[in-house]
Amino acid sequence: MTQKFQVGEGETRLDRFLAGQEVGLTRSQLHRIVVEGWVQLNGHPAKPSQKVRAGDWVSLTIPPPRILDVVPQWMPLTVVHQDQHIVVIDKPAGLSVHPGPGHPDRTLVNALLALCPDIQGIGGAIRPGIVHRLDKDTSGLMVVAKNHHAHQALSEDLKEHRVTKGYLALVTGSVSLMEGKIDAPIARDPRQRKRMAVVVGGKEARTSYRVVERIPGHTLLELYLETGRTHQIRVHLAYIGHPIYGDAVYGKRDPLLARHFLHAFHLGFQHPVGGAPVEFRSPLPDELARVLDELRPKGDGT
Repeated sequence: MTQKFQVGEGETRLDRFLAGQEVGLTRSQLHRIVVEGWVQLNGHPAKPSQKVRAGDWVSLTIPPPRILDVVPQWMPLTVVHQDQHIVVIDKPAGLSVHPGPGHPDRTLVNALLALCPDIQGIGGAIRPGIVHRLDKDTSGLMVVAKNHHAHQALSEDLKEHRVTKGYLALVTGSVSLMEGKIDAPIARDPRQRKRMAVVVGGKEARTSYRVVERIPGHTLLELYLETGRTHQIRVHLAYIGHPIYGDAVYGKRDPLLARHFLHAFHLGFQHPVGGAPVEFRSPLPDELARVLDELRPKGDGT
């Protein structure tokens, strides 16, 4: 499909001009399409940084979806909601979101390609449809885009902090305040490059929390992200001295649980088509509920 646009007034870069048009693509997708030669300026191949001026004609051809190396693989998925634009998944712990070193397949993306073949090429070859991620050992709700428009709209809402993402976490120790906010910048840990850490000059990161339940030696928290940094909740809770129960990276392992106790239980956003508010909730998985039962004080039997 080819679309043509005439520049109205002024002067700007080609990629910025295209980003201002309603084409249903993200800035990164538009940049790639220009670099790959799918955009012409006044009938000639163009570069992203090339200037466009009033009266110029820009033609944009949306290429066919890339052929993926990622193969569809059927796996049981808990589908909370699905329509022609989005699918909301309740991801189990232990499932990586997309292929990477050590897990080339059997990921959520492989399962999504089997469930929704049309997402192929939406948002990227390795992460089709993905607009936000959960760590492999974090369970809970994720929304996936099924077309370019939904991907662009949801990505923009995430960037502008218009998506509600709520989590339940069991942490070690007794959190003193009933509610609070952790405001501390996050970047790659300069001493251990595979970890993230609170680092002066890092990217801004804010996490709000409130106490749900106090259990001897532990606290169950409800947390909401205001930003979306890698490992943000895990890093912030370790930073205030209350690492997540079972977190082998930022705390320590525990024999009762083979993962960290973090569950994305609440997801809210505006539907990318029509803008109606939608909201989803997910109960604690059985393995996390069992940990709470095990740690709660038992009656004396009298």
